[in-house]
Parts: sequence; C-alpha cells; structure tokens
Amino acid sequence: MASPDDVDIALAAYREEGVWQLQELADPVLTSLDAVITGLRRFPGDGGAIGLLALDEDVFLVVRVAGPQVRLLLSDVTAADIFDLAREAIEHLGLPYPEEDDEPVPAGDLAILSDMGMHADDMGELIDDFDLYPDEMLSDIAERLGFGDAFDDLVGLTNA
Repeated sequence: MASPDDVDIALAAYREEGVWQLQELADPVLTSLDAVITGLRRFPGDGGAIGLLALDEDVFLVVRVAGPQVRLLLSDVTAADIFDLAREAIEHLGLPYPEEDDEPVPAGDLAILSDMGMHADDMGELIDDFDLYPDEMLSDIAERLGFGDAFDDLVGLTNA
C-alpha cells in the first residue's frame, strides 16, 4: 500500500462549464493508484479529470481519467524502485519493472495532455530539465493548461 506521506502534492483538476476547478485529493485517495483513479472519477469535469501528484520531491505522476479510459505519465520510471504509486503506475502501464542501472526516463503517455495545450514534445523537454523539482514541473504544466496561478496558490508556490 502506498503511503500518503510520500506525496507532496495531490490535486485534481477538471473543467466545469469551461472553467478550471482544482481540488486537493484527500489522504485516503493516495493509498493506491486504484484509489487515485476512483477518486478522480468522482469529479464531474467536462472530459474527465486530471490528477497531478508530486512524490517526495523526486518524481511526478499525471493521471487522466475520462469515463473508463485511464492514461498515465510517470516522469521517471526508476521511481518504481522507491514509491508504491510509481510501481503501481508501471504495472498499470504493463511495463517491465526497472533494472537497477536503468536511466531515469518517463513512462506512459507523453501526449496525455496534448489536446489541452501541453504537447508531447513540450512534456518531454520539461521532464528532461533536471534543474526543476516535480512541483515546478507540475506548475509549468498547469500554466500551459490555463490554471497556473490557481495551482501555485493552492500548493504554496510563489514567483520570485
């Protein structure tokens, strides 16, 4: 079982009548990937809901749920060695468990948000920026989707 203590940020983002809504995901939802998916299904968004999770300042996970369809993006496949949610994401994607000497590469769908303005190439470039922490990467994603300020306010990020 995953530990909510591993999760620094856990937000649901969804559009209702064209307006972005953000809500924190409660600790019980963070105990497993299945619980995150079930938790996201309860949001009424136009086109489903997006889960934005940062795990212990190391990695982020984007979960997009629209009806029965679930899409995932894990920023670093090697995180499966450390975090249960990352391991469950790898299993959900049907990918092999990472080896000890594997490089930190993303796993899943880089185009997960392309229809909303964050194209696969841009997502790949963002993930390749090793100077950014996961919360900063998620902030950039939120900005490109149109709810950056609300995301930053909710998670306590400030512009210098």
